[in-house]
Amino acid sequence: QVQLVESGGGSVQAGGSLRLSCAASGYTYSSLCMGWFRQAPGKEREGVAAINSDGRITYVDSVKGRFTLSKDNATNTLYLQMNSLKPEDNAMYYCAADTWGGYCSARGGWGNYWGQGTQVTVSS
Repeated sequence: QVQLVESGGGSVQAGGSLRLSCAASGYTYSSLCMGWFRQAPGKEREGVAAINSDGRITYVDSVKGRFTLSKDNATNTLYLQMNSLKPEDNAMYYCAADTWGGYCSARGGWGNYWGQGTQVTVSS
């Protein structure tokens, strides 16, 4: 079992920054692929960014150049640094992990473990 606990959401004005954290436990952290998804009210969940066990990182086009994904293997923590936030980034953000060993794309299609979510609110 993998346990994921997110933190770091909040409310900011457009142009501001937030950093999300996801603390992982219960598995060999380095062998997971991990990433972030988000779901806005009335919309389907969408992928945001993913990091594979070999270190490859991908982003969806809407966040490229603004969001940075990183992983601290020493503390088993995944981070999402979000800069230049826009109102369209408003969503509940979920940390996800997968143990399948294959490639995990930022666009999604994976994730067998999920955190509880953390809200990000961006005002214009």
